[in-house]
Amino acid sequence: MAPGLALPYSSEGTARGNDLKIEKSVDAYDRDALCAIDFLTSHQLSTDRIGTIGLCLGGHLALRAAFDHRVSATACFYPTDVHSGTLGAGRADDTLARLDDLKAQALFIWGRQDPHIPFAGRERIRSRLEEVGANYEWQEYNAEHAFMRDEGPRYDPFLARQSLSAALNLFRQAL
Repeated sequence: MAPGLALPYSSEGTARGNDLKIEKSVDAYDRDALCAIDFLTSHQLSTDRIGTIGLCLGGHLALRAAFDHRVSATACFYPTDVHSGTLGAGRADDTLARLDDLKAQALFIWGRQDPHIPFAGRERIRSRLEEVGANYEWQEYNAEHAFMRDEGPRYDPFLARQSLSAALNLFRQAL
């Protein structure tokens, strides 16, 4: 896939995105995050306070990036595949097992009607966060997956603004 290519918001675009997320190894995702964090911390304007943010697959990747001790805060919006451990080639990531590496302040935002991350999956994640003593905030809304995506029938502009405000508040506090 060419850099900068945006997949369309369609069944074909979704299928292609789902195929791509399991073609790349989890190690390759982690190396990408490490490169970005290295770049940001070495930049002349760096304050050494790094935050990550992501939606859907990006929420999962933002969480994994926050395993790096240099990340102070992460905002994860409906992060897919965390509860199932099915990210990357082989569909066998270790994100849940590694949650004890999460030292950053974390914000998790979910849609209760999200078929990709059902109640039992969210509870599995939350239980693990409690088990490891993570510093996190948890918000759930009566919304579907991708309720922040500003196109399509699931978009909820009020919840999108509220969720982004929560992320900005986290970053103001932690960064």
